[in-house]
Amino acid sequence: MTRPPHFDLIVFDWDGTLFDSTALIARCIQAACADLDQSVPSLRDASYVIGMGLAEALQHAAPALPAHRYPELSDRYRHHYLARHGELTLFDGALPMLTALKARGHRLGVATGKSRRGLDEVLRSVQLRGMFDATRTADETRSKPHPQMLEELMDVLGVAPERTLMVGDTTHDLQLALNAGAARVGVSYGAHDHETFAELEPLFVAHSVPELDTWLAAHG
Repeated sequence: MTRPPHFDLIVFDWDGTLFDSTALIARCIQAACADLDQSVPSLRDASYVIGMGLAEALQHAAPALPAHRYPELSDRYRHHYLARHGELTLFDGALPMLTALKARGHRLGVATGKSRRGLDEVLRSVQLRGMFDATRTADETRSKPHPQMLEELMDVLGVAPERTLMVGDTTHDLQLALNAGAARVGVSYGAHDHETFAELEPLFVAHSVPELDTWLAAHG
């Protein structure tokens, strides 16, 4: 007999959780700062801002830059990212995991700091077509960790917070879920040190996609 799902809706962050892009994003932030003669953040500091909306992330990465130059910094980041984004792929095991969750009757969502244009580009893959029931990006709602992004997903899909699980690789993702009253699971293979997750009380921290898949099969 099939076990009824504990969570009707499982929402994933994108970069660093499903998509193997953390290192490239951090290097592109560094390159954009160097292009504008700003202090180049460390890889750790550049990775910390992943998950925020692009404008907010770059403000954290280059705090000394005059506000009127942030669009220029955004353009340089996009230049570097678009030059190499074709190299990026889903983490090994992510697609079978999503397919299995879908087959078990879960609704699937994405809550990401990417732009709508950026997310739609990667979701055009034939393998991902129809996989997600709803998605939200940072340029169409409030940036993480404000709860609006997750609240809108729960509202449009008609799922209560107690039946919703958020999966992400940053404290921004877990704080988003906490702020929205939803359960949360962290992954340690993305942008943030998983030791910073403890105070946000995730149900589980997965150290690989297969480990996440196993946990979701048993507890999702």
